[in-house]
Amino acid sequence: MPISSPISPVVDHLADLALWEAELASDPQAVASSLAHRLAQVPDPRGVRGRRHRLVVILVLAACATLVVGNDSVAAIWQWAAGASQDVLARIGARYDALTGRYLVPSERTFRRVLTSLDGDALDHAVGGYVTDVIRGVSPAPVLPATASPVEREQRRAAVRAVTHPVPAGLLPAAAIDGKLLHGTVTTTGRVFLVAAIDHRTGTVLGQRQVADKRGENTVIEPLLSGLDAAGMVLTLDALHTTKKTARLITGDLHAHYVLILKANQPLALRAAQALLSGTDTEFADYTGIDTDRGHGRTERRILRVAPADDALFPAARQVFRLRRDTGGLDNVRTRKEIVYGITSMPTDLAGPAHLNHYAREHWCVENRLHWVRDVTFREDNSQLRTRSAPRALATFRNLAIGTYRLAGRANIAHARRDLHNRTDVFAVYGI
Repeated sequence: MPISSPISPVVDHLADLALWEAELASDPQAVASSLAHRLAQVPDPRGVRGRRHRLVVILVLAACATLVVGNDSVAAIWQWAAGASQDVLARIGARYDALTGRYLVPSERTFRRVLTSLDGDALDHAVGGYVTDVIRGVSPAPVLPATASPVEREQRRAAVRAVTHPVPAGLLPAAAIDGKLLHGTVTTTGRVFLVAAIDHRTGTVLGQRQVADKRGENTVIEPLLSGLDAAGMVLTLDALHTTKKTARLITGDLHAHYVLILKANQPLALRAAQALLSGTDTEFADYTGIDTDRGHGRTERRILRVAPADDALFPAARQVFRLRRDTGGLDNVRTRKEIVYGITSMPTDLAGPAHLNHYAREHWCVENRLHWVRDVTFREDNSQLRTRSAPRALATFRNLAIGTYRLAGRANIAHARRDLHNRTDVFAVYGI
């Protein structure tokens, strides 16, 4: 009886890997998805000695697992990945065991060790690059399988709103900048506080940086924005980031525009804006935009008036605005009023009152479409990961999952996660 040798399968597998890497170098999408190509650029924090699984295999499995409901921890991600088919594992370059003749999935301990030691900036850069490629049409959009489930309520609402509240013509691409604390986390420099840039239109995260706490947000604005291709975009930031340095960075190095909120941290500019915008509604009738909204148990009326400004008030300033929000119940009795002042580098031919009203409203997508979803749908605050880079790594994969569903046309992330069951369908989302 002939004796089979394990040498031949090993040689064949090494040859396959060599061919795979050669094809990947020449045309990444020929043998791997654009996401896998991006993740392959993340540096491996492990030493060469004893390394049994390629980093891209671990990252691809974690990214795909996070799409599925319930996979909100490292243990759940590993358990789901362990059920991947041999065909999929072969395609992503998993380790081949010649003795068993099977491709192997990394252990839970390996997943945990790798996620704990990753370069968070490199991972965010890879994920943000993939999302940007899809938005710009460089890479194909993720595709979700057709399901027989009911139409999402949010999709019906979006269709109605598109008719009742059409967006102003001539809007520029825009992104909102804001931060979020990961509760319970502890690092050598403090807690994990992530500052993200989220696209207004798609609700996807374009970039993310980490600081120790909210007081350090301004320290990462420059590297965060510099990592984006923001030329021609509108960047909306809250009052914490309203500084002359940030205004010069956005309009100078980045060749972009800003919409900033003025509060007590800029007292001179705030008083100047208040003086420029004081007057009756009749006096500002030609420089006012009004928008009303109804839903989620309340009504809102937003009145925004503008006045011209220049560099003497703030770097590259062209307009100041006053936004008044009146909110109340569905009976149209408004019981609460709020007035905020802001400043923008956009001249009147680029942004009228209706445009600025839209940009200011869409800034809150960072709370509604990112922070709330990660907290509630992905149960981020219940995570048991506390130290080093693991909390940030899983937050990045959650950002990727949210962006994937949004780019595929889904509005309700929880609904979409419940629709995705088959592992083959999950890997197919990213073309694997």
